[in-house]
Amino acid sequence: MLKRAFDILMASIGLIVLSPYFLIVSLLIKLTSPGPVFYRGRRVGQHGRIFTMYKFRTMVVDAEKTGPAVTYDDDPRITPIGRLLRDARLDEFPQLWNILKGDMSFVGPRPEAPYYYERYTDEQKRIFDVKPGLTGLTQIYFRHEEDLLTDPENIDRDYLEKVLPAKVELDMDYIRDHSLWRDITLILTTLKVLVLDRFRKPPTQMPVAHK
Repeated sequence: MLKRAFDILMASIGLIVLSPYFLIVSLLIKLTSPGPVFYRGRRVGQHGRIFTMYKFRTMVVDAEKTGPAVTYDDDPRITPIGRLLRDARLDEFPQLWNILKGDMSFVGPRPEAPYYYERYTDEQKRIFDVKPGLTGLTQIYFRHEEDLLTDPENIDRDYLEKVLPAKVELDMDYIRDHSLWRDITLILTTLKVLVLDRFRKPPTQMPVAHK
């Protein structure tokens, strides 16, 4: 109950404070590429329930029909404005609405695409006992995921064999030991790494979590 109250309060404040930013970004997206302002993706949430996740659109329309399910380094489907939004992680802010609705929380495992969810084992699906989050261990350690996927011909294979298992391990660690205090710590860590990323080069190898 305390976690949900925190989510409602902070999401409400965020939507109000960021409303001018939402307007500016919406105009930039509409003026620079054809298509809708928001991307609506089907994701698996708590208890395996499918919900619609919102993001600012950063790719060309119908990008999922012209390439792999995940994006990769120098993906041509990403628009110029979309690249800027992704680099600063600003495309994620519309998920404040998902948090307010109760689909997501501020901190938790990332919501998963149904295609990849079906490849989880029954034990790994315990991740979805909790609500997915806007940020969390996976989002912090794999914030440069695109830079780790550099072979367009084998993106799906590399993601399934190299990236997804490491992300699942982090999410399993979170559900074994999550609390409001740990959530606040992860939020502060997220803010810190976003600032530091402005001065660092992206990694070229798989990140290692220091638990």
